[in-house]
Amino acid sequence: MTKRPDEIALLAESGKLLADVFAQLDQLNLIGMSTMQVNDLVDSFIVNELEARPASKGQYGYAYALNSSRNDVVCHGIPSAAEILQSGDIVNFDITLEKNGYIADSSKTYLVGDVSPQAKRLVQVTYEALWKGIQAVRPGARLGDVGHAIERHARKNGYSVVREYCGHGIGREMHEEPQVLHWGQPQTGLMLREGMVFTIEPMLNQGRPNVRTEKDGWAVVTRDGQLSAQFEHTVAVTKDGVQVLTLRRGEAVPN
Repeated sequence: MTKRPDEIALLAESGKLLADVFAQLDQLNLIGMSTMQVNDLVDSFIVNELEARPASKGQYGYAYALNSSRNDVVCHGIPSAAEILQSGDIVNFDITLEKNGYIADSSKTYLVGDVSPQAKRLVQVTYEALWKGIQAVRPGARLGDVGHAIERHARKNGYSVVREYCGHGIGREMHEEPQVLHWGQPQTGLMLREGMVFTIEPMLNQGRPNVRTEKDGWAVVTRDGQLSAQFEHTVAVTKDGVQVLTLRRGEAVPN
């Protein structure tokens, strides 16, 4: 479950490359692009520019380099040439990258064009909730502390936390132990130890937390049709705190 320092260094290398992928996405004008066009750009950049592998391709039979989850899609949305991004949309791109046998996992929700204040607020609070969870990570803390910090911030701002999906350990495999819930009680759950590596990836809904899976067997949507947002980072527990392995350009760890 814990990783050696040399393994964490390799995971950090994968994380840095994944941050480069999001830097490329940040430069795109997403209005009018299909989610499949975004997928193809990401796939090509990872393979040809970074000489790495899109780790989601072939995992569980999945065929693409990313998940694209738009508006009321909570997670696991499949990119499509028919899905054209419009001004006013929010869309999460969830991407995994493997380099030298080690996998990093991260996601970001983008504002497309002129987005409503309500949608902007949901996205901002979700991003803040991610960092509340990250700030709870340190040796001796428990996973319940991480989930509680996220859920408390969400509820304080009037949002619900999706409970069916969670963060996870990561390393040579995309999904390892432990499961990292985005809700919980303080001082409960697994105690964190130096060398643990896992993702934190809260999904917040405007309305109720209830979700359902679409007929394609992948996309998960809100039952009430309201918006959902998500952010994700891969983190490592250090001797005295936490290291964000997928930290993106322009991001600063909050004090």
